[in-house]
Amino acid sequence: MTTETQTYELGNHPDLEPPSNTTGIMGWLRKNLFSSYVNSVLSLFVFYLLYLYIPPLIQWLFIDAVWTGGSREVCEVEGAGACWAFIDSRFTQFMYGFYPKDLLWRPNSAGLLLIALMIPLFIKSFNYKWMLGGFILVIYPIIAYFLIHGGSFGLEVVETNKWGGLMLTLVLSGVGIVASLPIGVVLALGRRSEMPIVKSVSVVYIEFWRGVPLITVLFMSSVMLPLFFAEGTDFDKLLRAMIGIIMFQSAYMAEVVRGGLQAIPKGQYEAAQALGLSYWKSMGLIILPQALKLVIPGIVNTFIALFKDTTLVLIIGLFDLLAIIQQANSDSAWLGFDTEGYVFAASVFWVFCFSMSRYSIALEAKLHTGHKR
Repeated sequence: MTTETQTYELGNHPDLEPPSNTTGIMGWLRKNLFSSYVNSVLSLFVFYLLYLYIPPLIQWLFIDAVWTGGSREVCEVEGAGACWAFIDSRFTQFMYGFYPKDLLWRPNSAGLLLIALMIPLFIKSFNYKWMLGGFILVIYPIIAYFLIHGGSFGLEVVETNKWGGLMLTLVLSGVGIVASLPIGVVLALGRRSEMPIVKSVSVVYIEFWRGVPLITVLFMSSVMLPLFFAEGTDFDKLLRAMIGIIMFQSAYMAEVVRGGLQAIPKGQYEAAQALGLSYWKSMGLIILPQALKLVIPGIVNTFIALFKDTTLVLIIGLFDLLAIIQQANSDSAWLGFDTEGYVFAASVFWVFCFSMSRYSIALEAKLHTGHKR
């Protein structure tokens, strides 16, 4: 028996290449789309639907679309696709509402300032993230308010009834997100408190606001709330909507955070007590960091819901992105092109919601320390 034969029989032969139909694109297709007869049939059916609907949709959206023009006549040509000229002619209004065009540099400056402040937070080597984060949460809103609203430093006042479009959507959702999270954390801690009064107040607050729809909250804050103030008191409508959104979303945020607190093993609480830490130190240094990390998907889901729920402010006369598009659709110069407006609104909302979702996934991966199964 030769040496080569002995080596082969002992199992020391070199590994063989995997079959070509199990690797690369063919392997992925077999594993994910054609792993069984049922999956194969369903995959072919989906491909058939895509073949039927995707090419005409692309044709309407891009190839035959009309991109510029000042009136509907440019879109009434036979064979024309989507009338993006409607979006082009109203783009400024969709972004800023009825904000004066000669003062648009003010909201633009506020937005650029926020982007500039946020960039260092994504740089690993930056050592002052906590200080910068505190500045963004506390000081920046004041700067942005005086920039957009005016009334100080020689800036002309722009009343909130002129704010609108995507700018108003971002203002409402941004304020709601920033304010509802800390309030929700406090309510969650209150609901788990051993003090009867604190626990009862937290439970009543959470269950009350979770038991009414947001549309009712906005309506009550706009119509009923002024009745409780002295006659002649001018309470800004935008501020009323913000308060309603914050109070509503903080109740949902509290339940998300409470779920994270309940997921923390009892040993963590006992370890904090064994170290002699006070209640607030144990919560701030040990319990809450772990709990918030566990419920990142729930927190981001609440943020996404809040961002989309801002469209309900149209019932109290605030023209957010969706409301301003509906108002533009009623313009006799562009009747019949409301589909393009709604597609534009859906695209904008999808971009923001998808971005938040992807960032939450990246944050989960960054903070993963063994809880993931």
